Amino acid sequence: MMRLAGLFAALLALAGCGLQPMYAGGSSAGVAQGLAAIDVPAIPGRAGWLVRNALVDRFGAAGEAAPAYRLDVRLDDSLQALGVLNDDTISRERRILRARYQLVDLASGEILLDATDGFDSGIDVVSSEYATIAAEQTALEDLAREIADRMTTRIALSLRSQAEGAAGQ
Repeated sequence: MMRLAGLFAALLALAGCGLQPMYAGGSSAGVAQGLAAIDVPAIPGRAGWLVRNALVDRFGAAGEAAPAYRLDVRLDDSLQALGVLNDDTISRERRILRARYQLVDLASGEILLDATDGFDSGIDVVSSEYATIAAEQTALEDLAREIADRMTTRIALSLRSQAEGAAGQ
């Protein structure tokens, strides 16, 4: 019973702090509709293809909408040798994926968000070249999903703050 009272008190405290779910209202919410209205042009390279597909999946969750924004993305994908053994062979690599992106309002041409995000992943280099290549590709796929998640969150926050600013005027 004491536990239930503590949970109830915590819920009351949260209700009074002004926190709101970002996607309150589901697919008809302003943020979800804003994300659905983002056009993502092709991004060069395999990493670009993976990131663009992940972004389109996340943005399209609310359905289709006429483009109101464009997301320009530049990626930097690199592999660095980390562990070098006595015989000069590499034992560990780090795959780094960085994204510089700008959210552009198509009506005004104004840049609404200019941001950079990046992630890296460690890869063990083993005696099988096939296994190493597979690990590098898996790391790239994971990094592309991470970048897309982070970008989606930052863009959603930007769209929400813009909507709140427009409503306050």
